Amino acid sequence: MEKYIPWIIIGVIVLVIIILVISIVNIYNSLVKLRNRVKNAFSQIDVQLTRRFDLIPNLVETVKGYTKHEESIMGEFARARSLYDRARAGNSVNGLAEADNALTTTLGKLMVVTENYPELKADKNFAQMMEDLKDTENKISFVRQSYNDVVLSYNNYREVFPKNMIANSFGFKEAEFYKASEEQRSNVKVQF
Repeated sequence: MEKYIPWIIIGVIVLVIIILVISIVNIYNSLVKLRNRVKNAFSQIDVQLTRRFDLIPNLVETVKGYTKHEESIMGEFARARSLYDRARAGNSVNGLAEADNALTTTLGKLMVVTENYPELKADKNFAQMMEDLKDTENKISFVRQSYNDVVLSYNNYREVFPKNMIANSFGFKEAEFYKASEEQRSNVKVQF
């Protein structure tokens, strides 16, 4: 019996090491999957914002046929597009939010211009583009919320013990939430 005790101890130690390695591999794989879900959710925002940015020039061209006041709006759109392209190149969540805010402001100004032209609002192409834009805005809202939900899951998973030790050891960084700008969070002023 005394001959078997060292083998039993060695067997238990090996078993504990195998269980520990399997646990670390499982946690690592879960972190990779969650990080990839964050990247996918971020790309969904990017897809919808790209669609939105692609719709705007068509809207502006339609408005051009009715008014000559769109030059400043085109400049603001170009600035928002530039912000968007830089944020996209850098995979910056905050940069995307800033570009999104700049485009939202520009769209607001475009809508003010269109209010002065009833014949524009009656234009079939313009009405269809506005419907497409409304649909895109709804999708953007949904994918922002979905992105933040995925980021929350990922961040929670990587911050709990003992997963935080493995996450930090392998360089899994905290993901950024998509945040509204101060301008978007402020109360809307309605005037009659």
